[in-house]
Amino acid sequence: MKLSMASTALLYACSSALTSGVSAFVTRTPHGRAIITTTNLLPSSAFLSTTSKTTPTNDAATAAIQGLRRRRPRKSSDSLAALVAKDPHFKQGALLMSTTDQTEGVAASSSSDDMDEFYKLFPNKGKNVMELPPRMRFAPSPTGSLHVGGARTALYNWLVAKKGQLDFASIDHEGAFVLRVEDTDLARSTKESEQSVIADLEWLGLTWDEGPDMPLAKYGPYRQSERSALYSKIAQRLINEGKAYPCFCTPEELDVMKAKMEAEGIPPRYDGTWRDADPKVVAQKMAEGVPYTVRFKVPPGSRIVIDDAVRGTVSWDAEATVGDFILLRSSGVPVYNFCVAVDDSTMGITTVIRAEEHLTNTLRQALILDALGAPRPRYAHCSLILGEDKQKLSKRHGATSCNQFRLDGFLPDAMINYLALLGWNDGTDNEIFTRDELIEAFDIDRIVKSPSVFDMDKLKWVNAQHLKQLTVEEITGLVQEQMEYLNVINKDGDAVKTRDFVFASTALAKQMMETLRDAATNAKTVLGYNLPATFADLEDGSEAKEMVIQGNFYGIAMKIIEMYENGSFPIPDANNLLAAFMDSSNNVITEDTVIGGEEGSYPVAYKATMKAIAKEMKVKGKNLFHPVRLALTGEMSGQDVTKQLSLLAMATQEGSIVNSEAAGVVPFDVRIQNLKSFCESIPEEFHAPKQAEGSDDKSSDSKTNSKKEATTKDIAPSAPVVADPLDGYDGPPITALDIRVGRINKVWVHEEADKLYCEEIDVGEAEPRTIASGLRPFMSPEDMEGRMVLVLCNLKERKLAGFPSHGMVLCASNQDHTEVKLVSVPVEAKVGERVTVPGFDFEGEEGQPYAENKVGKKKVFEKLAPFLKTSEYGVPEFAGRPLLTSAGVCTSPIAEGSVA
Repeated sequence: MKLSMASTALLYACSSALTSGVSAFVTRTPHGRAIITTTNLLPSSAFLSTTSKTTPTNDAATAAIQGLRRRRPRKSSDSLAALVAKDPHFKQGALLMSTTDQTEGVAASSSSDDMDEFYKLFPNKGKNVMELPPRMRFAPSPTGSLHVGGARTALYNWLVAKKGQLDFASIDHEGAFVLRVEDTDLARSTKESEQSVIADLEWLGLTWDEGPDMPLAKYGPYRQSERSALYSKIAQRLINEGKAYPCFCTPEELDVMKAKMEAEGIPPRYDGTWRDADPKVVAQKMAEGVPYTVRFKVPPGSRIVIDDAVRGTVSWDAEATVGDFILLRSSGVPVYNFCVAVDDSTMGITTVIRAEEHLTNTLRQALILDALGAPRPRYAHCSLILGEDKQKLSKRHGATSCNQFRLDGFLPDAMINYLALLGWNDGTDNEIFTRDELIEAFDIDRIVKSPSVFDMDKLKWVNAQHLKQLTVEEITGLVQEQMEYLNVINKDGDAVKTRDFVFASTALAKQMMETLRDAATNAKTVLGYNLPATFADLEDGSEAKEMVIQGNFYGIAMKIIEMYENGSFPIPDANNLLAAFMDSSNNVITEDTVIGGEEGSYPVAYKATMKAIAKEMKVKGKNLFHPVRLALTGEMSGQDVTKQLSLLAMATQEGSIVNSEAAGVVPFDVRIQNLKSFCESIPEEFHAPKQAEGSDDKSSDSKTNSKKEATTKDIAPSAPVVADPLDGYDGPPITALDIRVGRINKVWVHEEADKLYCEEIDVGEAEPRTIASGLRPFMSPEDMEGRMVLVLCNLKERKLAGFPSHGMVLCASNQDHTEVKLVSVPVEAKVGERVTVPGFDFEGEEGQPYAENKVGKKKVFEKLAPFLKTSEYGVPEFAGRPLLTSAGVCTSPIAEGSVA
């Protein structure tokens, strides 16, 4: 709310008169305009007692004489009644005084009590803010969505407030997380943006104790646009005390002033033209209605020093840096820094955590607070969040708004976990925190000064860890939201069919999910069928084409077609479509290697059919499973086929809730027809497996093998047949990993993570790599330095607690991970050489390791890890085959453990 020209002129003249021995009078022109004149007839001490007897003025001038007591516009009675009914401060018909009410009380108070009443506006006056229960604030401008940087600021403030509420729980206190809307940018602020920010905070679970939805609370209202009276009165107070003044410089004059300073090589700032202007001239300008701003009078020689919790001591030469800056624009709208200083002080904010881009604002805010006699809060300015190109994070880096992350399927708990790590750590190598753990561990003093890089892959990893801690039942509802958002399912479909389909989709994707959306997109992949129309359409060199060329695919595919057409190929039971997803105890199955169903169920029948095909066609392992998968699903890899076909049956049953067109559903009978057409296009030379060289001796070999089998039966008729672990393996090849021999040169403790080691390791490259590991609880630096180790080298570099880590040292551990040891490498192994596994070609083109991005995005290591174990003799193995160097087999002191 802007003061009228006449009112401000009157008070300015009055304040000048009080300090100069000149009294002021108001007269009315024929047009009703108030004109201020001055006289030396009365002593200054008589002014307040005599002004009420002067010539009557218009309403604005009268209000000014009475202390500028102006009420806020009333809301509608219905709105006010609704607000009062909900407000926690309204008790037994009485409402506790708000900040604005207090301000009006100050304006109406007698001169003897005025100072005391004024200081009551500042609840922290005379107190040490470091000893008070934390009152934290998040103050967004409603000019767009809540982005990553703002969300992190809100989170840090929320964590401190919540921890403070726990620490001060035994006493009555006002510790709080305050949501304040800074909407003084009238041109850009919108209600829609405010509602969007509030919705994002609610999604993140950052609930506030005071905010715009409770405007009548003790320190309310909480929108700056509703606090105009407070700003105007405090600005006038500063004018009265000679700490601010009206400035009548025009924009053109200011431009000339700026240009002159720039030409002289002087940093542009206001030159103080109206700083010590003649009060008579000022009064005349006001009376004429000349537009003016209100400027803060920076004290000569002033210097501002703060002890920033993140950046340390920061100081400014105030006079040389900013000059006399604006508090109120000519429109009467207060500027940002003035509002912030007033709000922080009148709301009792104890600590301000915000981005470093606000550091320069602290100078102006501190000057204002000092002028008001209000205590400064503690400041903590966090470094910026950068994109992977080390530039400030923005839309060009992808999703940055919280709402987009919600739509992309991230969990709110995972978001706040990851946001907390963007500039903070707890001193350990722990990277996964629950909400309560963050509240307990968070400390402002552990916020790091260096910028943080937003890593989408890391966020997905954190989200995946949180998803793993939830059951299928707990996330099914969230997956349903994703499916509805992507139009995979119809919102108004049958409730039971919707529940079953979403449940099955979630169980199917649970192990590989990084986001909730993955369950929906995986379901679309499963329901589709991407087998090309013809053999010629297969991409040259692709895994699928190479497999078809080997010759096993044609015969197996034709067998499946034959069995389907004669009705002998098993299909999911329409009365028990969840059989593949439940075990014999009716518990949901999320492991891809576990087959569901009971005796007589579809999964059991399918398994028996595969055994029969394998026996008839004399194929096994990947020579059977890969052709079957490509024939039935159109993909070379994926989840268990019985689960995929069961989900397809749900999507194609009568009354299905799946949107077939949006989901790209290809029914099973259509797949068989497409498969038949594809087989017809396969050249005849690829209809049967190629015979290996030396196959001319097949007959004699067969006889020899028969004789050996007979001998074996005679000697050990009951000897069990040991299954090859690779027979059921359907994941990426071990050659995808670039495991090398390395030597640890140096080990030291991470500066900001007490349980994290930093290691410099030579892996045969031009420069050693730096790798962070959580090995400190298990061994000392002396145990590690100089050791030969195995290093997984094709992992993308990422920062662990701010330390750049490029790779992973492989260790053996027991079942409960209470014992961890380095894998031992033969002493004569060569640094930088690649570790191999018998039975796999590491030399050819197909044996080359995957690129770093592919290893991360395809979760290659996670898929291979279950097959990396130590034998009963402690030998690290992949699927029962040892890890080899040129000098021999690697070993470990841990038997029957895991390698990671």
